[in-house]
Amino acid sequence: MLTILLGLIGLGIVVLVHEFGHFLLARAMGVEVEAFSIGWGPRIVGIKRGKTEWRVSAFPIGGYCKMKGEDSFRKALENKADALPQEDGSFYGAAPWRRILISLAGPAFNVLFAIVVFIVIAAVGYSVQSSPNRVALASEYRLDAGAPAVQSFPADTAGLKTGDRIIEANGKPISDYNAIQELVALSAGKPLSLVVDRDGSRIALSVTPAMDKNSGAGRIGVFSWIDPVVANVAPGSPAAIAGIEPGDSIASIDGRPVRHVVEALSILSSHPERSVFEMRRGSSTFQTTLVLNWKSGDQSTLGGMDFRLATKTIRAESPGAAVVSGLGETWRTFSLSIEGLGLLFRGVNVLKAVSGPARIVDLVGRSATAGIEHSGSGGLALPFNILAFLSIGLFIMNLLPIPALDGGQILMFVVEAFRRNPLRPITIYRFQFVGAALILAIFVLATIGDVLFFAAK
Repeated sequence: MLTILLGLIGLGIVVLVHEFGHFLLARAMGVEVEAFSIGWGPRIVGIKRGKTEWRVSAFPIGGYCKMKGEDSFRKALENKADALPQEDGSFYGAAPWRRILISLAGPAFNVLFAIVVFIVIAAVGYSVQSSPNRVALASEYRLDAGAPAVQSFPADTAGLKTGDRIIEANGKPISDYNAIQELVALSAGKPLSLVVDRDGSRIALSVTPAMDKNSGAGRIGVFSWIDPVVANVAPGSPAAIAGIEPGDSIASIDGRPVRHVVEALSILSSHPERSVFEMRRGSSTFQTTLVLNWKSGDQSTLGGMDFRLATKTIRAESPGAAVVSGLGETWRTFSLSIEGLGLLFRGVNVLKAVSGPARIVDLVGRSATAGIEHSGSGGLALPFNILAFLSIGLFIMNLLPIPALDGGQILMFVVEAFRRNPLRPITIYRFQFVGAALILAIFVLATIGDVLFFAAK
């Protein structure tokens, strides 16, 4: 419930910021706002201040800004009028350029929100955990005993070897696996020039990530090399019962040597009921048996053990640097979002690549819950990063020239300005009906994708 609540709050913030932008510009342009609602659906409670009723509605997802003129528009349709009544203070009574600015304000506020979030995060700082820049080839390990073996990935073709450290990519230094993961994910179909450290020797390689059809991200077929040193043991887990403690490291499982965590996962891929772990503790070793109840789901596939990762804190050196970082991150997110939109036309699985409201709520809620559990209020950096990313996405999507979206409205008002003659109510209605039908189809498609996503979990 906490995950759902935090997710709804997060998504609601992004939508409310958008609607508040419309509200402020409407007031500035002389258009009356009859109601501003937190949430959708039936009104629960409200209070009127001036000409605006501030209300809370039943469904806690975002909200809306109702401007004067919507009722007049409906009546004009019912009466088959040739023109809308030019009421003072109404949205459709305002000049086209004023309506264009009001429509632009919502998306603009989403960008402003993202900039502020990125600046604050850069100023306050945040901690991230990552494994080293060392890799293990996915072709050498099977994490699902029932899955067919894969003979080769781009990493194999490029000549990468298990144990290589990727120290440079496209001329930029690589310090950890997060940097590798991000660069590869953003480079589907694009050659990457790598420099690897192999047993002390520098080797230049080139690899072209393949595109994952389910997400649009690039993949080369490597895992992160995580040393099997235990960081935490969940209370009551098989590892805790077996006497394993933080600081211990796995030497072997069932007599098979373990160099890194993926190797351990591969050994256990057949889901044995029990396995003998040889553990190192300081300068000594000991053996212990873990009883693994796979049906009930251990807290991890290694019996409740988490493994040691490096933690680094990222923080801007000054307020000015925080502003520069925030603006740069906003532009970078905008570029990534445009590129992601283009992936929809490159053969990705839309049902898996496009997230609907349920998946977005789940993502924001889980990141907020996990962040708070591990870092208190400092763990909010990740969910707010996601909200900023969603805000940029909302900015882009809303400015597409699709009827019923802000971009479609702006297109309609530009046409009206050039014609110097108001559009007929029936023309506006038909234009918006087509857009509403298109948005409904996208929503249904995304919802089906959400259902399939949660059913597969």
